[in-house]
Amino acid sequence: MSGAYYALPMRAVRIHELIGPEGLRVDEVPSPTASTGQVLIDVKAAGVNFPDILITQGKYQFKPTPPFSPGGEVAGVVSAVGAGVTSIRVGDRVAATCLYGAFAEQLVVPELAVVKLPDAVSFEVGAATLLTYATTIHALVDRAHLQAGESLLVLGAAGGVGTAAVELGALLGARVIAAASSPEKLAFCKEHGASDGIDYAREDLKERIKALTKGAGVDVIYDPVGGAHAEPALRGMAWEGRYLVVGFAAGDIPKIPLNLTLLKGCQIVGVFWGQFAMRSPEKNRAHCEQLFAWVAGGKLRPAVDATYPYDRAGEALSRLARREVKGKLVLVP
Repeated sequence: MSGAYYALPMRAVRIHELIGPEGLRVDEVPSPTASTGQVLIDVKAAGVNFPDILITQGKYQFKPTPPFSPGGEVAGVVSAVGAGVTSIRVGDRVAATCLYGAFAEQLVVPELAVVKLPDAVSFEVGAATLLTYATTIHALVDRAHLQAGESLLVLGAAGGVGTAAVELGALLGARVIAAASSPEKLAFCKEHGASDGIDYAREDLKERIKALTKGAGVDVIYDPVGGAHAEPALRGMAWEGRYLVVGFAAGDIPKIPLNLTLLKGCQIVGVFWGQFAMRSPEKNRAHCEQLFAWVAGGKLRPAVDATYPYDRAGEALSRLARREVKGKLVLVP
């Protein structure tokens, strides 16, 4: 292994009881070391995402035993590499993803989970990009096969993955219709590439889709929300459309009348980026490299709403749970 070895303890934000963000506290824990095929990162920033809330409540697909650190994405500097690592060197600016553990001063991840961070991209933006944009490029390109000229409806469009879907959809040449819960959020979405907006707190979602598409419906629906908006969105889908199931931020998993898929000849398509990243790490890494090239070139503009120190991690997650965030929140050590 090359690079420095850290014998001193590090600080980490950990959950001790599965009671949500209020159960978080900052602990001193042993520093990790890089084994064969692994990379040790000195964390400069960590992104905050909706799964971080779920994992602190014991409601996520992966259920680690407390105490543990939440967090699935970081940006920082490589301080050591294990044997066999060839694509990453000590001193590289990088970003990386993991299942959990990112809310710490240091993190060990497999080499294929690490992507070099262009000099033009700050650590805060680097930490706010991978999970949301990598999920979304997988959803739109690999799962929906979104084509230029098609229409894309994004539910929860002002959130982290929603903003990523608005920006990537526009970059890929789609007409993006943003659906969010306030005029302020819709204005934010239009700043990031949405052509039209639907305020589903005040407007009938299905009827507005029909009006905006002259009755044709939307070709692709990107849904990280679930809940009560899912069925009316699906009823506004075009013939042979694709409904992307990304998550359930509303808390309720909708029960869909399957006759709608028959009548519209449409598909309901699952998007589980975490499994994709584990099963196809090389393809996922290529996606991530492309995303950062777009960010460095100004074609994507990941939005950082605010940064918080580690000792305010619970506050950050609680604010995200209340849906008060436009774009992403970032923690800094």
